[in-house]
Amino acid sequence: MAFFRAVSVTELFPAIKGEGVFLRAPQMSDFAEWVQVREQSRDFLTPWEPVWPADDLTRGGFKRRLKRYSEDFRGDLAYPFFLFQKETSRLIGGLTLTNVRRGVAQAGSLGYWIGAPFARRGYMGAGVSAFIPFAFDVLRLHRLEAACIPTNQASIGLLEKTGFQREGYAREYLCINGVWQDHLLYARLQKDAGI
Repeated sequence: MAFFRAVSVTELFPAIKGEGVFLRAPQMSDFAEWVQVREQSRDFLTPWEPVWPADDLTRGGFKRRLKRYSEDFRGDLAYPFFLFQKETSRLIGGLTLTNVRRGVAQAGSLGYWIGAPFARRGYMGAGVSAFIPFAFDVLRLHRLEAACIPTNQASIGLLEKTGFQREGYAREYLCINGVWQDHLLYARLQKDAGI
């Protein structure tokens, strides 16, 4: 995937379209809308995310985020996308493939978030469902992995509905909301794509 390093994600990949949603690479023009949905969803998201940096919702923090996204993309390490409601083109969440491993693994880890006003309305399920063919057919991965806190019933339901299978339990797997949290481990293989 070395040819990815010469262009930006927005130049290389058009929007990924799903049922009622679309995914596209984050851009600086998304800043105001991103801040709004993240700020109004802080209490909703905090239990499921790492501690937010003090400057997370600032323009400078967002610029650094975009720079990191670009570097990760060019290095074939991660593929970040924002999730938009198709009808209104409103930013409603995000989905990122991280920890991309090539060679004998051909795998990556899927993470996602949704703004509180848009939760439990099927948007993230549609986003993940649209992303799966992109991961397997365009990025040529063999395996998608995801992890969630055992008490996050919404995330468990999302993963199982989109064809991920539970594979294990990892003790103190990630530091979420300032605490090392156990996680359920899920995966979906390319051959599972017909599920």
